[in-house]
Order: sequence, then structure tokens, then C-alpha cells
Amino acid sequence: MKNFPKSLQHKLQHREVHNALRSLPESNSLIDFASNDYIGFAKSETIFEQTQQLLVNQNIKVNGATGSRLLSGNHTLFQQTEDFIAQFHQTETALIFNSGYDANIGFFSSVPQRNDVILYDELCHASIRDGIQMSNAKSFKFQHNDLEDLEKLLQRHSIQLPASSSQLPAFYIVTESVFSMDGDCPNLEELVQISERYNGYLVIDEAHALGVFGSPETSGGEGVVQSFGLQDKVFARIMTFGKGLGCHGAAILGSAELKNYLVNFARSFIYTTGLSPHSVATILIAYQHLTKEQIALKTLKKNITHFNQEKNRLGLKPLFVYSKPACRQAGSAIQCAIIPGNERVKSIASQLQQKGFDVKPILSPTVPEGQERLRFCLHNYNTEKEITEVLSLLATFVN
Repeated sequence: MKNFPKSLQHKLQHREVHNALRSLPESNSLIDFASNDYIGFAKSETIFEQTQQLLVNQNIKVNGATGSRLLSGNHTLFQQTEDFIAQFHQTETALIFNSGYDANIGFFSSVPQRNDVILYDELCHASIRDGIQMSNAKSFKFQHNDLEDLEKLLQRHSIQLPASSSQLPAFYIVTESVFSMDGDCPNLEELVQISERYNGYLVIDEAHALGVFGSPETSGGEGVVQSFGLQDKVFARIMTFGKGLGCHGAAILGSAELKNYLVNFARSFIYTTGLSPHSVATILIAYQHLTKEQIALKTLKKNITHFNQEKNRLGLKPLFVYSKPACRQAGSAIQCAIIPGNERVKSIASQLQQKGFDVKPILSPTVPEGQERLRFCLHNYNTEKEITEVLSLLATFVN
């Protein structure tokens, strides 16, 4: 085996010295406060069995897509599923990608053009930032959920635009509806107003909102954008299926023109083998369950409320990331307790795991140094007793 490059060895050693070296965890049977399976769809035997039955009913007996969707991989379930997704999310079209990472890479590397301006929340996911880095557009970050800072950037770069230009640059305003490491939400209604004032194109990643937030009329888990009825005000939404939907893949929602453009120019869509029929069938069945799975969503919201009540009762509220009431429901399924220092947060996570609770530490450099945290993911299948017990243990360990 050829010697490993010294420069790479040094990077690994640096991580190890700073107690930040990542490793793959082993599977466990601990009480789940770590996964993104918010409404239990990944564990659903009904979804598993109905997916199999759908494939049998449609006489689909192949294991893989066999090629990219532009060649041999565009099997019949894709159109059926994309049509259902578009109808569910009240948008013109949906285009399925192999993952949320692929969707964000494909969108941001191809849609914003040279001299366009991308303004993105500083805490946007790595997949968004990676896609932006691949773009030819100019990009600037605004302070987290700080719409005053966003507007200052819009004003500054509007002034700098050449008035004589026959083709003015486009502004792309990018954020997430629920942030994965803070669990908070931006003020989408105000964001839409700002976007319209500057004729911007609003792009919202709803990875952690699908299946958790929904419109008051249906409570169907459509996401935060539809909970405010803003779906017609947003240029593109990215829906990721590996969280609340409990399966794999993602879709970009938008106009027919946007879908056509992505099919032609999004390299992460064009140059990859499509999802297997089984993967797409699982997406379709999971979406169908969202239209009727009211109990799971109600139980999740009840658990979120109980978690918030218990952290207040136990005096833990100051530890947790403050979430402004920008969403109409009880709150996010993601709750994060700030415990500075990689060594300390790993130690407390280990103590909780030894007591039977799967709570994961989030270390720097994933989050800024000094902002290390315990990330609690809540689910419909957690019990109120489990929530009370894990928070009681946390109160003991941090004092």
C-alpha cells in the first residue's frame, strides 16, 4: 500500500489534537434522540410493505435505474412521483435528485449566472455553500436570520449595479426554513416582502421542515413555506426526503421553466445514475402517507411542547438556542443545548449514552468554536417519560 501523504496525515492529527476527529458510529439500541426520523416513517412497516406492493402491482422487477435519467434511467415511477409531489406542494413542477446535497449542488452551481448576486444566511447548510462556491455568481453572507443585515447588502449591491446595463444581474436570496444546527426559523413573511422590494429570487431549503410543519388547514407536513401560504412567492424550494420522509432523495420545486433549465444544466442531475425504482416508490408511498398521517404529526408537536415545558421547569432554558416564534406551530423538532468545548460536550453526550439515550454532540469545526452543542432530535415515538428523564439527566450533568 502506498504511503499516505504527509499533508493529509497532518490534517488528521490536527483534528485528533483538538478532539474533533470524526469516526463512523456503530449502530445501537439506545433511545433515539439523534436521528432525523421525526415522524417515524423510516421505521414504518406499512410504508415498507406498501412500497413492495406498488412495485409488484406495476410489474417493476429491476433493482437499479441502469443509467442517468437522460439516457436509460427515467423509469415510469419518476413522472408519477414528481406529479404527486408537485400537487402536494402546490407548485408547477418537481424534479427529483439523488440527495439533498445533489439538489443544492445542482441548483446553485448552474442557476445563478456570472455577475448575479447570491445573498445567503451565514448558517446555511454545507451543501448550499458548496454549490455557491461552484457558481460563477458573486456571493455574500448575511448574519443569521438578520433581515436588516440582508437588506443592507441588497441596498449596497443595488447601488453598485451599472444603470446602463441591458441585462441587470439577478439577486438570489437563500435561507433554510428550519436550520439543522439551531432548530430555528427565519421570518419568511418579512423575507418575502424584502425579496419583492428588490425583485429578488427567493430560494428556501426545507430539508428539516418536510413532515414537521404544514398548513393550518391540512397539518400535512408540507413545510414552513406552505404553512404561511407563501408557495407562490418563492422561486425554488428544496425538499429533502432523508429526514421527515424517512427515505432518500430530494426534489427541487418550481416553475416548468426552472425544471427544464435544471434538466439541461444541473450537472449533479445530468451526470449521475438515477434513483432505483424502489427508492422512488418509497418516496411516493411516504408522500401519500403524509396526506393522511395526522396522528404522527400531532404526537410530535405534543412532544415538542412537553420538551420545552420540561427544559423550562428544570432551569435548562438558558442552555438552549433561542428560537424566535417565526413558525406558527409549537416549535422545531431540533433542540440544541450549547455546551462550549469539544471535550466537555463529548463527555456529557457519553454520559447520556451510558444512561441509554442516544444524544449526539456537535463539535467544532461543524459549528463555530465555543458553540459546541448537544443536538436533541424529537420524534413522535419518544415518550414524555423519556423526554423528562433525558432532560433531568442533562440538568444533573451540567451542574
